[in-house]
Amino acid sequence: MCYLTAMITPAQCRAARGLLAWSQQQLADIARIGIVTVRTFERGETEPRYVTLEAIKRALEGAGVIFVEENGDGAGVRLRKKKPKASSK
Repeated sequence: MCYLTAMITPAQCRAARGLLAWSQQQLADIARIGIVTVRTFERGETEPRYVTLEAIKRALEGAGVIFVEENGDGAGVRLRKKKPKASSK
């Protein structure tokens, strides 16, 4: 399978959901796509259309996931640091 540079891999999608403790159904609902699309993509059975991959990526990034590009050690994911809350006086 060929993934465009700006896109994500099935493994990154699974890992991102794991970091967020999201089910496939939750991702499908938030990305506004079908659960079958999420399932088959994560299994590597299909390569969704570019707009569908963008929807998945946007949903995960909106929840705080950062996608790490291939850097010699493989692509990955991590969570964005939470900003400290300003103290009120």
